[in-house]
Amino acid sequence: MLPRGTLLIPALLFTGAAIAGSTTSDPSSALRSPDSFAGIADRTERSRAMFDEMARVIQHPRCLNCHPATREPLQRDLERHQPAVSMDKQSRALECQTCHHEHNTPTFAGGIASIPGAHGWKLAPASMSWVGKSRREICQALKDPAKNGKRDLAAIHEHMAQDHLVGWAWHPGGTLGPAPGTQASFGALVQAWIDTGAACPAA
Repeated sequence: MLPRGTLLIPALLFTGAAIAGSTTSDPSSALRSPDSFAGIADRTERSRAMFDEMARVIQHPRCLNCHPATREPLQRDLERHQPAVSMDKQSRALECQTCHHEHNTPTFAGGIASIPGAHGWKLAPASMSWVGKSRREICQALKDPAKNGKRDLAAIHEHMAQDHLVGWAWHPGGTLGPAPGTQASFGALVQAWIDTGAACPAA
């Protein structure tokens, strides 16, 4: 008998790259602490260096999959989502939360260990598309209230450090590799970046 709440997904829906092996991310990879940047005397350069370290999380597949270049989410290591879905207003058929629930959902289907899930699962707005963008472009968008959902720097820190949906990146379940570090260490890095002027990389 299957556990209550187990979702069965026909294996035929998940073909090709979708049932490939796990991500190559190193689960033990740690983020540098804010203190490790103390040797950079120039405040702006120190801030830029900390954003470069933040980018290890921001540009990780666990984050980029929901910040795609189009209105179609990605999965695993930036692979096409299966089944194909689009959040475009003209072609929207299913909301993300139709399949993605409050928690990761175990499956028994052809290499798909679980369907990701977290509270409020959704695609980032088009204005926060990160795939294909440089670190500088991502940084500038992240600070722009017209693009980031009218967030100031304090709200950006709260989102990065406390939001459960962001936190999923460190607890993806199944064979998916987590983002580097922890949400706590990432949050500390974001705060230190803000405290040093929230400077953006040159490129």
